[in-house]
Amino acid sequence: MKNFQALGLSKGLADAVQLIGFETPTPIQEKAIPLLLTGDRDFIGLAQTGTGKTAAFGLPLLELVDENSSATQALVLAPTRELGLQIVSDLENFSEKFKKLNIVAVYGGASISEQIRKVKRGAQVVVATPGRLIDLLGRKAVNLSTIQYVVLDEADEMLNMGFKEDIDEILSKTPETKITWLFSATMPREVRAIAKNYMSDPVEITVGDKNTGNVNIDHQYIVVHDRDKYSALKRVLDFTPEIFGLIFCRTRIDTQRVAEMLMKDGYNADSLHGDLNQAQRDKVMMRFRNRTVQILVATDVAARGIDVESITHVIHMNIPDEMEYYTHRSGRTARAGKKGISIALVSPKEVGKIRQIEKTVKTTFIRTQVPTGPEVCQKQLLALMKKVHDVKVNEAEIEAFLPAVYEELKDITKNDLIKRFASIEFNRFLDYYRNAPDLNVSGQSNDRGAERYSTGDRFFINLGKMDNLDKADLLEMLDDCCGVGKKFVGKIDIKGAYSFFEVEKEKSDAIIPGFKGVEYEGRQVRVELTEGRRESSGRSGKESSRSNDSKRQGNFNRRGAGRKR
Repeated sequence: MKNFQALGLSKGLADAVQLIGFETPTPIQEKAIPLLLTGDRDFIGLAQTGTGKTAAFGLPLLELVDENSSATQALVLAPTRELGLQIVSDLENFSEKFKKLNIVAVYGGASISEQIRKVKRGAQVVVATPGRLIDLLGRKAVNLSTIQYVVLDEADEMLNMGFKEDIDEILSKTPETKITWLFSATMPREVRAIAKNYMSDPVEITVGDKNTGNVNIDHQYIVVHDRDKYSALKRVLDFTPEIFGLIFCRTRIDTQRVAEMLMKDGYNADSLHGDLNQAQRDKVMMRFRNRTVQILVATDVAARGIDVESITHVIHMNIPDEMEYYTHRSGRTARAGKKGISIALVSPKEVGKIRQIEKTVKTTFIRTQVPTGPEVCQKQLLALMKKVHDVKVNEAEIEAFLPAVYEELKDITKNDLIKRFASIEFNRFLDYYRNAPDLNVSGQSNDRGAERYSTGDRFFINLGKMDNLDKADLLEMLDDCCGVGKKFVGKIDIKGAYSFFEVEKEKSDAIIPGFKGVEYEGRQVRVELTEGRRESSGRSGKESSRSNDSKRQGNFNRRGAGRKR
């Protein structure tokens, strides 16, 4: 097995890496570092999250950047501020005893003026999120004409988050002579298009099969009715006392709701979603990294770039619509060669999605059961006994208190003492789970009539990218046509010829009537409720959408909205 110096790193950098605990290169590092150190080839690296991609590009970058020049020589683009900050931290740790470099993080939610000052003081390496870098370019606060190396980290995530246009604009302002390194967990068409447009004869390295999941992740799924998902979640948590995990929800509304319910029920949980400001996000993430928070409930977008060690479980309250999202969700566990478990809570009608994911990521899901009440009680009891067995006794300080304790317990035998001690914890769970129902679904029930787990309704609209529709346009339409503001809108998925969006239940009834007779770019708008159809104004969503097609013609600006041009 090679060490880092054998890969071609200078002794100074190899020693610096060893000092911070890196001894043996991971497969992506072993393959990428020798190629990147030449500094003369575009490069594509495909590997799952948690496999050491930051060091794979970061170490060669540090070798190639000239510390004697204050010009900005390297640009690293990352999808989220969390990942950007993690990259900066890693690069600073790698270079601390090797080179004196000014590495600046540029990201939204923090003072832009302070970031501008840091860049103008001379940043040899800039690590940026696309949106904030566009802001700096607009203010002419950053000069990309001196860039020699561009790294696109988690390229698939950036494109999933809608940064395609920002990436295009950023790359167009960099020199044609630059060297581009692209790292991604998956290789969808959009990532391939970036490589085709901006890279010249790149060398491509794949660790594992393309679009596959981490082999160290145990993929499981549990079939329950939608109405029972929260109860099933609690059973899973209670059955896993030592869990340090992430729970994914589709919308920020569900995320906040699940986190609040868990905290109310006594779990050590918190939430991470788009409504939090930067200070709140930083506080939540610090508590999670320090394990002050045991369970973090998050949306897909908010959790992107989270790089926290030793996450044991990822739990999906629903299956994401985009298969790549599942890969990134589950990739938060089993990092750096460790084992992890990914559990999807699915309704009977979602089982088909599990089969799709199996084909996409080339892995097998094992169906497991919601633990029964007695199983949870036994697991909790054994966990308590393990704590007792492993507890460190402070002999010196407890000695003075023991005579009184012995006196109080002198008439209790050893076996009775063990039973009574165990009952302190056992009785609480026994009371809660006594006569607990079986939550598992047997057979192929279609789950009709079950309560929706989500607090929002999901709608189909027959507009998409081919109509030049983007998320901002759809939000504007919802506001102007239906009176539904951004804060009531959940996840939006813009597809080619159609899209999906979610709206809080309290505003759902306004959607189908609001789009009645609306045109967009000369196209009749059709909206349908995709699941959990409800009566609206005496007519079902499906019936209302059908009447849309045959009744009066309207247009997007009939209520004073500015029409898309």
